[in-house]
Amino acid sequence: MAIKEGDKIPSATLHMMKDGKPAAVSTADLFDNKKVVLFAVPGAFTPTCSMAHLPGYVVQADAIKAKGVDSIVCLSVNDAFVMDAWGKDKNAEHLLMVGDGNGAFTQAVGLEMDGSGFGLGKRSQRYAMVVENGVVKKLAVEAPGKLEVSKAEEILKAL
Repeated sequence: MAIKEGDKIPSATLHMMKDGKPAAVSTADLFDNKKVVLFAVPGAFTPTCSMAHLPGYVVQADAIKAKGVDSIVCLSVNDAFVMDAWGKDKNAEHLLMVGDGNGAFTQAVGLEMDGSGFGLGKRSQRYAMVVENGVVKKLAVEAPGKLEVSKAEEILKAL
């Protein structure tokens, strides 16, 4: 069952680069006592993710943070090395580029998809959420192949 508005973010360990090395980061570290926008993509360096989804959050980062958001998290079922390289490639230094390499968080929130037909394996659906103190306040899950409700401009409106 997929997570829904009003639910608490499940406990999971994710990874991001710190001091040139992958470091574990808990969902508690990312979400507790904070207002966070998380957006998830099927894969780093994939066309829609790289040309539209991530760049929208890069452009809108200041406006989103001006609404009281502590951090913007970009999550994908990729490793921390890939997420770091993708963030650098897309000038996403104001975002937290977080890898869910094993897909544990994605599975725990019930938002995984099977991209095997495209050679991607199990990945995350495309979505965005606003999380306040670990509780989902807004959840926008995209229909397959779409980028409408989870794009930065829509989440900015929801804030």
